[in-house]
Amino acid sequence: MRLIMMAIMQCVLLVSGQVFLKLALQAMGKFEATTRFFLSQLTNWWWLGCGLCYLAASLLWMYIVKNYPFSQSYPMISISYVLGMIAAIVVFHEDVTATRWIGVLLIMGGCVLIAK
Repeated sequence: MRLIMMAIMQCVLLVSGQVFLKLALQAMGKFEATTRFFLSQLTNWWWLGCGLCYLAASLLWMYIVKNYPFSQSYPMISISYVLGMIAAIVVFHEDVTATRWIGVLLIMGGCVLIAK
């Protein structure tokens, strides 16, 4: 149960990092290879959220991999697929078709079989 809770937290951090990344890229505007452009990104706070979430997710993942069997812990990452789909709906107001949900469920089902 402890592994499952840590895996869920790691996936939440990972998906949050992805959401922050997309928000940072949307706020970035048109890319220009200029000093002014790069300095303007210092006030794009979505980058900070992205980096902090990735850092925390990576540290937690290192703990999980060190202390649990890899064949058991790695399939737990499939939880992020579901969380990513939920983030797409809630944060970005995307339409997620039934076909995509079925695909995610098939992937997760396969991961459950691998983890057993």
